[in-house]
Amino acid sequence: MFRYAVLTSVALISQWPNYGLFAAEQAPRPNIVLILSDDMGYSDTAPYGGEIRTPTLSRLAADGLRFTQFYNTARCCPTRASLLTGLYPHQAGVGWMMTDRGLPGYRGDLNRSCRTIAEVLQPAGYSTYMAGKYHVTPHVDPDGPFDNWPLQRGFDRFYGTIHGAGSFYDPNSLTRDNTMISPYADEEYQPETYYYTDAISDHAVRFIQEHDAQQPFFLYVAYTAAHWPMHALPEDIARYKGRYDEGYEPIRTERLARMRELGLIPLNWELSPQAEDWNKVRHREWESRCMEVYAAMIDRMDQGIGKIVSTLEDRQQLDNTLIFFLQDNGGCAETLGRKPRNGLTERARQATLAPTASTAFETKMIPDQSRDGYPVLMGPGVMPGPADTYIAYGRGWANVSNTPFREYKHWVHEGGISTPLIAHWPQGITRRGEFEPEPGHLVDIMATCVDMAGAAYPQEVDGHSIKPLAGTSLRPAFTGEQLQRDAIYFEHEGNRAIRTRQWKLVAKENRPWELYDMQADRTEMHDLASEHPELVQQLSQQWDNWAARSDVLPLGGWRGASKTHTK
Repeated sequence: MFRYAVLTSVALISQWPNYGLFAAEQAPRPNIVLILSDDMGYSDTAPYGGEIRTPTLSRLAADGLRFTQFYNTARCCPTRASLLTGLYPHQAGVGWMMTDRGLPGYRGDLNRSCRTIAEVLQPAGYSTYMAGKYHVTPHVDPDGPFDNWPLQRGFDRFYGTIHGAGSFYDPNSLTRDNTMISPYADEEYQPETYYYTDAISDHAVRFIQEHDAQQPFFLYVAYTAAHWPMHALPEDIARYKGRYDEGYEPIRTERLARMRELGLIPLNWELSPQAEDWNKVRHREWESRCMEVYAAMIDRMDQGIGKIVSTLEDRQQLDNTLIFFLQDNGGCAETLGRKPRNGLTERARQATLAPTASTAFETKMIPDQSRDGYPVLMGPGVMPGPADTYIAYGRGWANVSNTPFREYKHWVHEGGISTPLIAHWPQGITRRGEFEPEPGHLVDIMATCVDMAGAAYPQEVDGHSIKPLAGTSLRPAFTGEQLQRDAIYFEHEGNRAIRTRQWKLVAKENRPWELYDMQADRTEMHDLASEHPELVQQLSQQWDNWAARSDVLPLGGWRGASKTHTK
C-alpha cells in the first residue's frame, strides 16, 4: 500500500528512526529553499538537455541529485496548492483554477482541511519567507479578505503577487506582506529598471541576509518566468539572437541528442511527433524572437538563483541548505497574444495614452497600456520583450520545451506533468551528480520538509480536521534507497492518469484509457491497453478509488456542479 507521510505528532515521528526528530537531534536542521519556475518544459534547462544558459542550475545538479521522473499537476494553481500542502490539489480545494465551482475539490481557494509547509514548519522553530507568485486564492483586492494570503498561511514575510500572471514590468496584485503596492511608488525597492524576476530574486536575497542565523529558515521562491507574456531585458535577449532561426525541429533534435548523451533517456525511446512545421510559418523572424525572449527569461531567472546561492555561500549556509528546483507544469501551448489586438499590428512610435500615476495599482492581468502610455500590442510583427507587448511563445516552441514528450500544460500525458527536480544539500545528500529514476510527485515535498525539520504535522487545527499528507519523504533517495509507494495520481480538466513504477494509465477528458509501459516507452507512443485489459481494469479501479477519497468526483467538476459528466 501507498505509504502516507504519517508525521502527525512528535510521538509518531519518533517511530521512524531515520526520519523527523532523528535529523533534528543528530545534526543541525537544514534551511530549506524551494524554487518553483512557471510554464517551462522538461528539457528547457541545461541539466535536462536544454541549450538555454543555466549555469547555476547546472552547478546545483552537478553537486546534487537530479530526479528524472518527478511530476506536477499540469497547471499553475493546482500545482502550487499541492506543493504547499502536501496534498493532491482537490484535497486542498484547488482542483482547477481560482473559480468556485461549488464542489469541495473545486472551490478555487485553499481550504481549512490543509496546512501549508510554512504553517507546519513555523511551530518547529523555522522562520518562513516567500518571494514570488502565490496563486492559491481568488482574493486579490487590496482591502482583502486576507485570510488565505501568505502571512495568514504561515509566512513571516512576503513579497510577490497574489494573482497568477501579468506584466513583468508592472505586475498586478504586487504585495509586500499584507499591503498591496505599486512597483513605482515602493520606497523600499527602487531598482534602475523594475523587472519582476529580479525583484523576486532580490527579495529572496534580502530575506536571507536579514534572517537570524541562529535558527533555520524555509524560503519559497516562486518565479513567474517563463510564463507569458514574453517579457525580457534587452541584454538577455541579445544573448540568444539568431539561436532559433532554423526553427523547431533542429532544436528538438539537439535536445534529444543531449538528453541521450547525459543518460536522461534511453536510446530506444521514440521522439514524440513534431507539433508545427517551420516551413509553413509565415512570420519567422517574429516566431524566432518569441523563443529568444523565452530563453532570456529563463536565463535571467538562473542569474537570480545564482544570487541566492551566492548569498548562502557568503553567510556560510549553503552546505546545510536543502535547495529544491522544480516546475509547475509542462510547456504552455496557449495562444494568448498571438493575434492582433484592437487592430494594431505595429508598436506605436510615441505614447498615445496618458501615463499611469506611479502610485496607481495595475489591476489587470493584461494591461491596456504600459506605465508610460504606450498601448499594449499583440500579434505577429509585434516583437515581444518590452512592456508594451503581451505575447505567448506558442505551440511549436512548447513542443520543443517538452522534448521528448507528448502534449502540454493542461494535459496529464508526460509533456504536461513531467518536471525536473534538482535537490542540492551538501551535508545531507551523499549522491553527487547522479540521476534518481524513482517516480515522485509534488506531494512529496511537504513530507520531505516535515521530515527534515523534525516538525509535527497536525491532525486538527482550530477545530478543523487536517487531511493526512499524501506524499512520502524523499530522504531515502538522498542516500540511494528506494521510495515506498504504490502509485501517483492525476486529474485536471477531466484528463486523468495513474502512474506506478512501470505502468501509466492515462486518458484525455471523455476519452478511453490508454496504457503505456514507462520503462520501454515513456514518450507514450505505443498504447498497450488492448493487450492488457485486466491491467487497465485494475489500474482504472485504483484511480476510481483515489478519486472518490480525494474530492476529485464528480468527474467534470471543474466545469461546475451542473456540468459534470461520466468518464
